[in-house]
Amino acid sequence: MIVIVGGGTAGITVAARLVRAGKAGQVTLIEPSEKHYYQPLWTLVGGGITTVAESLRQEKDLIPHGVEWVKEKVASFQPEENQVTLASGKTLAYDYLIVAPGIQIDWNKVEGLVESIGKDGVCSNYDQRFVDSTWTSLQAVREGDVVFTMPSTPVKCGGAPQKIAYLAADYLKQHGLAGKTRVHFYSAGAKLFAVPEFEKVLSQTVARYGIQTHFRQDLVKVDAARKVAIFKNMDTGALTEQPYAMLHVTPPMSAPDFIKSSPLANQAGWIEADIKTLQHPRFLNVFALGDAAGLPTSKTGAAIRKQAPVLVSNLLAVMEKKAPTATYDGYTSCPVVTGYGRLVMAEFDYDNNVKQSFPFIDQKKERWDMYMVKRHLLPQMYWHGMLKGLL
Repeated sequence: MIVIVGGGTAGITVAARLVRAGKAGQVTLIEPSEKHYYQPLWTLVGGGITTVAESLRQEKDLIPHGVEWVKEKVASFQPEENQVTLASGKTLAYDYLIVAPGIQIDWNKVEGLVESIGKDGVCSNYDQRFVDSTWTSLQAVREGDVVFTMPSTPVKCGGAPQKIAYLAADYLKQHGLAGKTRVHFYSAGAKLFAVPEFEKVLSQTVARYGIQTHFRQDLVKVDAARKVAIFKNMDTGALTEQPYAMLHVTPPMSAPDFIKSSPLANQAGWIEADIKTLQHPRFLNVFALGDAAGLPTSKTGAAIRKQAPVLVSNLLAVMEKKAPTATYDGYTSCPVVTGYGRLVMAEFDYDNNVKQSFPFIDQKKERWDMYMVKRHLLPQMYWHGMLKGLL
């Protein structure tokens, strides 16, 4: 039996590919949620372009025929015994295990955030419960400081904290509020983007909007009563208070707790996996992909699209007592929305080499056509291609 933990992008994509490879009836998928979201649309929801409803499908409609759905949470792993323990206390045995539970959002790691998120100008695109508050908060701004944050932890879609900042700056400009507001981007990182070619164009975008950047600054507290965000300097530990009219928070994230405490985890708490073959180095019948995998690449759906065929190929090889030979080069894509109708399609690999999907155009520029790809083409590719095991 092949057991897949997680019914998000990675789990459904791999399940569909396994069914197409003739493994129908041999795959069990563990996923507690009944709803499935195409989360890349949430930037556009926060910018008032679309709705959460457009991003939503029912999980039952996405699970491939021939895959058994266990609607429970995982509590722990016993890889030495080849079994998974569920939250109900039941155990599930497997011959092969694929671990893809996604990432955990740690709202509680920022003091005051749990109490303030979703109201009075404090918002986030990183949860379907709060994404509408981003658009509501932006429309309410008349003057003052509009603040966006990027934490010190890995996050899903590392470009998303910037995307909403650019949309907000564009909105304020279009509504004649640029002179009455100041847009700030606070990041715990040292620069805007790791790939120099995209760093250059995004720096130009920041300059065009007049966004004030603050690097090596990590959000540690939201004082909602005073409408002040408090940041800690990552190098000195010094605290800075930043007033806000609107505060968009990208919360800290980590591997799910049941992964951190498992024998499958690496020292950082992510699922240990060979960065090329996606096979666990200690438990050879275990594979990992997606946001919870300990891979040094940006955590995106595009990365999963390239990881899934590699994983399935290598799993099938192992099932036939062969060595895994397919390799993943770290490809990921970050479609960085830089305004209404503009986007930089940043694609790159483990070594930060640019990996363009459209070689006949210059993707290192802000482009309308790439915005249309994100807005219209990518969601269709997701629902009707990727999750069907076709892309």
